[in-house]
Amino acid sequence: MPNPAYQSRLEFALDAAEQARTLILKYYQNQELAVDSKKDNTPVTEADRGAELLIRELLARSFPDDGILGEEFPETPGKNNFRWILDPIDGTKSFVHGVPLFGCLIGLEEVGEDGERNCVMGVCGFPALDEVVYAAKGSGAWWKIKSADPIPAKVSSVDNLEEACFCTTNVARWEQLGLGKPYHTLCNRVQLTRGWGDCFGHMLVATGRAEIMVDPVLSEWDAAALLPILEEAGGHFIDRDGKASIYSKNGISINAALKDQFLEIMNDR
Repeated sequence: MPNPAYQSRLEFALDAAEQARTLILKYYQNQELAVDSKKDNTPVTEADRGAELLIRELLARSFPDDGILGEEFPETPGKNNFRWILDPIDGTKSFVHGVPLFGCLIGLEEVGEDGERNCVMGVCGFPALDEVVYAAKGSGAWWKIKSADPIPAKVSSVDNLEEACFCTTNVARWEQLGLGKPYHTLCNRVQLTRGWGDCFGHMLVATGRAEIMVDPVLSEWDAAALLPILEEAGGHFIDRDGKASIYSKNGISINAALKDQFLEIMNDR
């Protein structure tokens, strides 16, 4: 049986993502959009801040006891075991450049009785594409395109690297992290390598359109929504050591059949 606490929050998150979509699209491909630089030299816009504030305000009304961790504003401590993890625009550089592959990420983390943190729900909306991929633990993963009915999101069954599509966000980061050898091995082995980055690449894996997506560097707000979606879609969201975690500062989405082959390549540095 689906967990009622997860389901109610999933319904909320889908509605919040749609409201954020309306706000974000007011700024999309707007030539007057102001772009600021944060301390880490990554871009941020009024759309990023506005969308996160909107979701935070909606959460304060609907789930006031839940905690909130977001990319753009300080953390709000919670009074229960739930914490929302938000990335209002994942792929701000794509957004700023007018590329439609950015997403709005809403994840939910639950702290168990053993103190372990578990990502139990995720929504990944693509405002400019009018698509959303979402999942709650135990309820499967789903993919909704525009006004069509949702369909199951499932990873592919490809089990041969030579037939796989491999995506990554930032090629330069591989070399900077000493991962040049596995990167070139993958490129030479797979059928197709593409730079479909950020959450879009991960959702390509979740919906069976790609087999491997690697983010050499990412934060927990980039990852929290992805893990439950990939797992409910039959795949994995892991770090370079094969651990299912959103706190490893790197993340890989991969179908089940290629996981072991991939990790073998990643460990050959």
